[in-house]
Amino acid sequence: MVQASIPVDLFNPGQVFACLGFMEAADILRGHAEGGFDWSNDADTRFTLKADSDRNPFATVLEFLVEAEIVSLAPANSSNDTAKWKIETVSLPDGDPFPFPDPDTPATLPARLTSADGREMVIDHWGDGTLRDKVKFWAGSGGYPGVALVSDMRDLIKTSVVEQCRGFADAVSDPFALSAAQSGSFRFDWRRDYIPIDAGFSPNSQKDVNMLGFPIVELLAAIGLTNARPQRVGNLEYRYGIAGLEGTRLLSPVFLRAALGAGPAIPSSENDAFLPLPRRTFRMHLGWPAQEGQARCILDVDEEIDP
Repeated sequence: MVQASIPVDLFNPGQVFACLGFMEAADILRGHAEGGFDWSNDADTRFTLKADSDRNPFATVLEFLVEAEIVSLAPANSSNDTAKWKIETVSLPDGDPFPFPDPDTPATLPARLTSADGREMVIDHWGDGTLRDKVKFWAGSGGYPGVALVSDMRDLIKTSVVEQCRGFADAVSDPFALSAAQSGSFRFDWRRDYIPIDAGFSPNSQKDVNMLGFPIVELLAAIGLTNARPQRVGNLEYRYGIAGLEGTRLLSPVFLRAALGAGPAIPSSENDAFLPLPRRTFRMHLGWPAQEGQARCILDVDEEIDP
């Protein structure tokens, strides 16, 4: 098993979600993934990951994303498809399980990524039909679909980012620092987002302004929400948590998933979940970049201080 680490900004929710995305992907692709956050050095906080492989697990995941075929999935007899966005829709056989009821529009059809050797992963958190929050910050139930955003992010990783880095070396050592001109996103990385009334103008209306986004963060964050979600405190407020290393011991995915959506690190009431692990919790505050009730973007993040 190979172990590696990358720098992470704990006050950037998208980067935290993306760390879990690397873990989820490595677990699918190689198995026996373990990870943990290390904040022992405030000037160099890191996420460590290992998996059952003789290669760097971060490189394994990025190479899978670059090579993968992307399609949308629809239940049997569904009228939904994403052909309008030049993405094939695969209808599941009658009787095969689908993660949620057939949506009203193709916007929330799941995305399936498949490698040449048949390895697969599905991204579908935006259509979750359970009691868990969807954590869907991008707008328009009938607009641009999630699978199209997945394809866009992958293409940016494959072209702009990989060419910028002359291969995977820089991307593997510091993936969350790599940027590319980006017209749309899942709004997980707040370094790109803005509220026009606060900024004083809208960059989208300026032909000579290209907003830089962080496609590795965006795509891996979407994967990271597969099995865990931050805790919704209000319509414009979420809590997320991280679990730290115990010495040099890494944690299995179940603990990192639980930490992401658990309550405060030090429970303040009997209703707060408790995890006997080194933990930190944060609150992210959101705003409406356009019409209220549509897209949301992250404005700022505060750490919850233990009483």
